[in-house]
Amino acid sequence: MNTSTQSRTPYPSDVTDAEWAFVAPYLTLMTEAAPQRHYELRELFNALRWLVRAGATWRMLPHDFPRWEAVYQQTQRWIKAGCFAAIVEDLRLVLRLAQGRNPQPSAAIFDSQTLQSTPESGHRAGYDGHKRKKGSKVHLAVDTLGQFLALCVTPANEQDRAQVATLAKAVQDATGQHVELVYADEGYTGDLPAAAAADEGIELHVVKLSEAKHGFVLLPRRWVVERSFAWKTRFRRLVRDYERLVETVVGVHLVAFSCLMLQQLFTLIATPPST
Repeated sequence: MNTSTQSRTPYPSDVTDAEWAFVAPYLTLMTEAAPQRHYELRELFNALRWLVRAGATWRMLPHDFPRWEAVYQQTQRWIKAGCFAAIVEDLRLVLRLAQGRNPQPSAAIFDSQTLQSTPESGHRAGYDGHKRKKGSKVHLAVDTLGQFLALCVTPANEQDRAQVATLAKAVQDATGQHVELVYADEGYTGDLPAAAAADEGIELHVVKLSEAKHGFVLLPRRWVVERSFAWKTRFRRLVRDYERLVETVVGVHLVAFSCLMLQQLFTLIATPPST
């Protein structure tokens, strides 16, 4: 049931009552009775979820949502306050515990994805010669369940191995120095990335594709992060780099992962334990 949409037809992206009960404390930056509040906070969040899922521009938000300016301004407040990062971090802990894992992972997987640039993001784009694409590169770290750990965004011409230090530090900050091992593909080969990981107390293990194999091969551990990239492509705002600011790119990725993780959590809760 969704009690916030009584005045309009609900969208599939609307937050459920149970999901809203979880995220509302993170998103309430001021009291609900604050005099400057003109729109219901839940409807602002619903509008943001719709935009990230549907891939539309801010100005093309449907008219039954709050004004796009209000949604954009509130989104920037949430991003600057670290609201979505906090939601994703706590959801990861809960999901790991719900699946019988330790709250903090001891292993992670690194990978990157190149997003095609747009006129909005072209001023900071680079050319990825391997993918033959101009745009931005999203460097992602996930745990062995595929749950979000860290993310950074660079021009597409930046090498994956050059981001190991940044990702390793972010992962250790997120987990309280619990990660001991990171799996990565051959783009992370070399002494410098291994040393950068070692500086953070992490062993970097490069999973290599055997030269004797051709076609599609399911690489050990590496498929987990590929699945996470596949999950986020359901959110059309993330299939290209439509943002002017790097901070907004990171923010909308966190929104998408929060949606995915909320759905996974309440699916687990609704699924009866096997006997």
